[in-house]
Amino acid sequence: MNTLGNNNKHMHLATLAYSAGRVCLVLALALIITGGAAWAKTAAPSLGSASNFAVLSAAPNFVGAVTLTNSTVNGDVGSSGPMDSVVVTETLPDSTITGAIIAPVSKKVLADFNKAYDALALVPCDEVLTGTLADVTLAPGVYCFDAAAELTGVLTLEGPANGIWIFKIGTSGTGALTGTNFSVVMAGGGQPCNVYWGVSDAATMTDSNFVGTILSGAAITITRGTFTGDALAKAGVTLTDTNLVGCEGVGGKSHSKCNQGVGNGPEGCDPGNSNQGDPTRSNDETGGTPGDPGRAGGNGN
Repeated sequence: MNTLGNNNKHMHLATLAYSAGRVCLVLALALIITGGAAWAKTAAPSLGSASNFAVLSAAPNFVGAVTLTNSTVNGDVGSSGPMDSVVVTETLPDSTITGAIIAPVSKKVLADFNKAYDALALVPCDEVLTGTLADVTLAPGVYCFDAAAELTGVLTLEGPANGIWIFKIGTSGTGALTGTNFSVVMAGGGQPCNVYWGVSDAATMTDSNFVGTILSGAAITITRGTFTGDALAKAGVTLTDTNLVGCEGVGGKSHSKCNQGVGNGPEGCDPGNSNQGDPTRSNDETGGTPGDPGRAGGNGN
């Protein structure tokens, strides 16, 4: 019996098996890395101080306005317009805002919003979408509509807790986002406030259960249904029969808190405007304006 030959044969087979195993392991790891590449490379846009708001009307020229009718906003509401145009007064008694109403917001808030909006437009697309997205399941990534998006049915976003979804509407230059009886469902641990919708024109949701933060180039109008995320627009924001829970309310972001006095809090949170337009309730220091908390010498109230 050729014992030495048999041993060499066995050693050769063992070496082949080991090598094959290593190849399989490398291929498996490559598949895992490749499969995760789309979401791993997608970064959330930085909203800066604009992230402090569940609803923000960042219209230029101080004409921002937010209108609520029989609606609830869990979070802060801000506008570039003056306090008396932030929330239409006759509709406010039928609505609830759990956070602060800040108007006008600081120049930094407006600058941060516009910077985030412009940056989102430059994010390259992973895939171009068409259709209503009904019964579609999407992994984290960057998805684009060349023009308008008219959505209905149920869209499922499935991915890990750190997955980021970005939807860009109107990448050709124009395009509105319209949802009718449209629902977004998170699966696999995905977080609502890791979903972003950059919209070239207006965004309109009707009878929908929407998820994600909208950065809109025109007005945002939400009628009936629910909205989980922040509604941020370059024009007015109108909510009717809607329950909106901002990202702070669902734990998606850490919002900074305001303290009074120079250097005691971030400028973007408007420490000089905490009196909500009523000087008799102000703890601002004298001379405070949005983004500039003033100097020593409070009003004593």
